[in-house]
Amino acid sequence: MDLKQYLKAKRDLVDGFLYSATPAADKYPASLHGSMRYSLEAGGKRVRPVLALAAAEAVKGGDASGVPGLLAAASSLELIHTYSLIHDDLPAMDDDDLRRGKPTNHKVWGEAMAILAGDALLTHAFELLTDPAHTGGTEPRALVSIIREVAVGSGSHGMVGGQAVDIESEGEDKQVDFATLEYIHVHKTGALIRASVRVGAFAAGADAAQLAALTRYGMDVGLAFQVADDILDIEGDQAEIGKDVGSDVARGKKTYPAFVGLEESKRRARELADSAVEALSTFGPSADPLREIARYIVSRRS
Repeated sequence: MDLKQYLKAKRDLVDGFLYSATPAADKYPASLHGSMRYSLEAGGKRVRPVLALAAAEAVKGGDASGVPGLLAAASSLELIHTYSLIHDDLPAMDDDDLRRGKPTNHKVWGEAMAILAGDALLTHAFELLTDPAHTGGTEPRALVSIIREVAVGSGSHGMVGGQAVDIESEGEDKQVDFATLEYIHVHKTGALIRASVRVGAFAAGADAAQLAALTRYGMDVGLAFQVADDILDIEGDQAEIGKDVGSDVARGKKTYPAFVGLEESKRRARELADSAVEALSTFGPSADPLREIARYIVSRRS
């Protein structure tokens, strides 16, 4: 399959929905909505919603475009991811100047509006998930499972919890063990990626065996994604990754290369991708996009 073409088609689909379902930049209060749209429209690979769509296709055995509420559920994950990036970049957090090759949200709109934009994007995700116009046709039990999955994956037991431990562990003088490093990676990045895969599975009506296989895939791909990010912070090109290279090292962040070295980190990323692909052994060709995404995650340059 042509992964590049697949990713573009899904990204265009998600962007079309997001831009139509999110308040326009000039809608009052324009400062808030402009800040929201600034980061939402800054680009990005839309990995999380694409994973949700691809997981649904794997369950359905092919085309999943008719699955009620799937696009809205998938797109809600991008709203949450975007809010997390805005907050991560704030001076109180990672204090970054660049995101996706552009000035970070707070550099353009100010810290207060950036915080509010992040808050609004997070809340808007759940507004979409509970709007009958978007998810009204979803089977009620599946919808509850989706909403819970998104909440847990993004909350204190998921992304936010991982970010909290990351902040507490930052600095050259902080000594943490490998278990803590894995906790950070599994939760800060992996939890929402795992949730994305499971959201697609729930929406498409996965059975217990399918859900278990896709959950394992999501866990492996989520960890692989963050290990690959750690590697890119060392080897990446700023023009390609759209943010400062070496910022993790400068802040004393705990990363895989810092613990096990660059080559072992690359080996671990490939191992995780292989394990993710193996988890899909009971699925047919309809899971090929998921297989290719796993391989892409560890070979990407941005």
